[in-house]
Amino acid sequence: MQLLQVTTLLLMLLLLILLCPEHSASEIECERWADLDFGVFQKEGQIILAGYFPIHSQDVPQELSFESAPGKTRCKGFNLRAFRWSQAMIYFIEEINRNPNLLPNITLGYRLYDHCWLMAQSVRSSLSVVSQSLKRNSTGACSSPPIPLIIGDPSSTLSMGIARLLNLFKVPLVSYFASCACLSDKKKFPYIFRTIPSDAYQASALARLVKHLGWTWIGAMGGDDAYGRTALEIFLAEVTRLGLCTSFRAIIPKVPTQQQIEKFVKIIRDSTARVLVAFTTEEDIQPVIEEMIRQNVTDRQWVGSEAWVTSTLISSGYPNLSGTIGFAIRRADIPGLKKFLQNLQPLAEPYNPSAREFWEMQFQCSFNKDLPLSMGDLEHYNRTCTGQERIEDTDTIYNDVSQLRVTYNLHKAVYAVAHALHSLLMCQKEEGNSDKQKQCPDILKLQPWQVIPYLKKVNFTNEFGDSVYFDEFGNAAGSYDIVNWHKGAEGRPLEIVKIGRFDSYLATEQQLVLYEENIVWHDGSKTVPVSVCSASCLPGYRKATRKGQPLCCYDCVPCAEGSISNSIDQSECTSCPEDLWSNPQRNSCVEKQIEFLSYTEGFGMALAATAIVGVVATSSVAVIFLRHRDTPLVRANNSELSFLLLLSLTFCFLCALTFLGQPSRWACPLRRTAFGLTFALCLSCLLSKTLVVLMAFRATLPGDNTARWFRPPQQRMGVFLCSALQCAICVAWLTTAPPYPVKNNWLYRDRIILECHLGSVALFCCVLGYIGCLAVFCFILAFLARKLPGNFNEAKFITFSMLIFCAVWIAYIPAYVSSPGKFTVAVEIFAILASSFGVLLCIFAPKCYIIIFMPEKNTKKYLMSQKVR
Repeated sequence: MQLLQVTTLLLMLLLLILLCPEHSASEIECERWADLDFGVFQKEGQIILAGYFPIHSQDVPQELSFESAPGKTRCKGFNLRAFRWSQAMIYFIEEINRNPNLLPNITLGYRLYDHCWLMAQSVRSSLSVVSQSLKRNSTGACSSPPIPLIIGDPSSTLSMGIARLLNLFKVPLVSYFASCACLSDKKKFPYIFRTIPSDAYQASALARLVKHLGWTWIGAMGGDDAYGRTALEIFLAEVTRLGLCTSFRAIIPKVPTQQQIEKFVKIIRDSTARVLVAFTTEEDIQPVIEEMIRQNVTDRQWVGSEAWVTSTLISSGYPNLSGTIGFAIRRADIPGLKKFLQNLQPLAEPYNPSAREFWEMQFQCSFNKDLPLSMGDLEHYNRTCTGQERIEDTDTIYNDVSQLRVTYNLHKAVYAVAHALHSLLMCQKEEGNSDKQKQCPDILKLQPWQVIPYLKKVNFTNEFGDSVYFDEFGNAAGSYDIVNWHKGAEGRPLEIVKIGRFDSYLATEQQLVLYEENIVWHDGSKTVPVSVCSASCLPGYRKATRKGQPLCCYDCVPCAEGSISNSIDQSECTSCPEDLWSNPQRNSCVEKQIEFLSYTEGFGMALAATAIVGVVATSSVAVIFLRHRDTPLVRANNSELSFLLLLSLTFCFLCALTFLGQPSRWACPLRRTAFGLTFALCLSCLLSKTLVVLMAFRATLPGDNTARWFRPPQQRMGVFLCSALQCAICVAWLTTAPPYPVKNNWLYRDRIILECHLGSVALFCCVLGYIGCLAVFCFILAFLARKLPGNFNEAKFITFSMLIFCAVWIAYIPAYVSSPGKFTVAVEIFAILASSFGVLLCIFAPKCYIIIFMPEKNTKKYLMSQKVR
């Protein structure tokens, strides 16, 4: 039936295109074209404004026989809200007619069309508008004034359909409720103007609202029309840009079967999303809500678009939807409108068929009069209407003016048209420029395309303080109220409470304002419900996306050592700077632990105590030798070199202490040079002792005068020269590239090792090499002299001490290389102490034992009695 009707209308359109451009109404016979004007309510005026309203919402199917012309379209489902809009337009036009400052001496009339939400009926109404000049007026004269524009349509889909027809005749359309972003395309819809913001604003703002409330996992749905599909597409794109995810996205069928609705609700029930965003009309969302209540799916938070979130039909009929939030068109309290609505007269002139149908339906009575019918079929009631029934005694959507939002947009649309016509009228009255007057259209013979330039320039502030203008796309500014459904008093419907606002023309950070303390959520609490696929990752964790799932579905993985996350839901952990490290919770960077071998830790205290024991032991030996310096044993072993050796060993033990503590500019050179000099002195003394033993044996041979070169002055000179050479190397080291402290942060990632850099590695090797040469040379000489007579012989003790010395330092090399951090220093200290104790014990322990425990052997006679082995 729809296809047949549309085809018929298109044929009529073709006829109009052929006739209208070339023939005036005076050249052809005009007629009323009653078939196009069925159900129209009109009032004559000098300028006629057309208004489109869905006073009925469904058509009544007809049986088509194809043997006769289809009957007139019949509709059902009386829409009280749309009927109020039509009455409001009448009120606004009458208000303008009474205003002496707006369109003075011009009377506006109107033609109000009921299109029943049907495309065919909308096209029929548009054909009636564009053919107005071919019709006879109410007096029968062929002089019906043309209609310069249409206020409507409230449906985006119907607006798109009729705009393609109206474009042919350049008839502007000023819509008060068609919000589809697609209508901003001026190439397709050049003559559409809107006092409602484009859904591009709303869809984007709704996504920002969802983001603001912390919902990352949502279900999204839209109606199966241009409004629902386009808004849903924009919303999903913005959601993706903001990093949010959708559990499902679905389209609500226009005329769904019960099976389709059950399947749709099953998608919602099976989803883990607790927030549902719907871009749809109240007619489309109602069956979904009813089925959800029937299946007891009531634990969802609804977020609605402006097309249904202020619907009294939904909010008054479904208390389970308490807590719903959404964007609503700005509202206003229009003085005088409520009284006008309540003063409706069903049979007054001009006769309004829809007013009669409303009256009979409202008061359940019938008028027994033969009058034209509206688009709907009148029902017959047993009671007769008197016409004296009082609307103010009823409480319906019709006379509820508490939420005038679409009505306020209609107010803006009517007044925007009036101001455009007023500007056109003022153009005619301008004085002095006859050329300009010729360019101004005649307001009493106005053609539709002549109004368009003046509509584009409309810019005024209405009595409510709002600016009314159209941007380059014919749109109004993106301004919305954010509303919340609160439970009313017992027995009362849900209350629609304003909880915030959105203004697109403000700075980005000021556009969205939300008073969260005033929000009541679906469960009656003040706590924002949670709707996430995965719980938020706390600081110290990062998000790891699950393979094959949306970005909002992830696992929380702890940050690796050395990296942190200090906010919720970080996708990546941040590496700490070089001198910092992550704390155990991995949520902040802290200074790395500074590590060095300290006096205060147990291991350092043990090494320091060992070094002090070595100093005490060496000092004790020196005391023993000093007290027994006149005994044969002490004198026979060159007491001067022995005391010098004991002094050098004391320095060796004290040298170990310099390796403890924090490295510094003075400590690093001190510990390296002290080590080199003290051991060079120690080995120089041992070398002199070994040479003295060898020369003492050769001095007993007849005619050998070698011993005279190894007397005490020569011994002191030898020790001095050997030590001086090491001293020269150390001076060169200190002056060219001395050791210095460094922070070793490459060995361990979690801590910094304070250590001494060698400076010049070559000079350090020279220091160690020189000590090694002295030790090896001393060992060789001592080994050669090990079997000399025991009474004068220290060579075998020096040999043992050098064996220990060399073994310790040979073992030191791999241990030093493999030891990490502060243990490198510990190994070095251990080597110093072990080699020092080896020399002390091997050389002085046997002598001290004889001096203290076997004094009978500490005699010249005993020492002279020893033989060569």
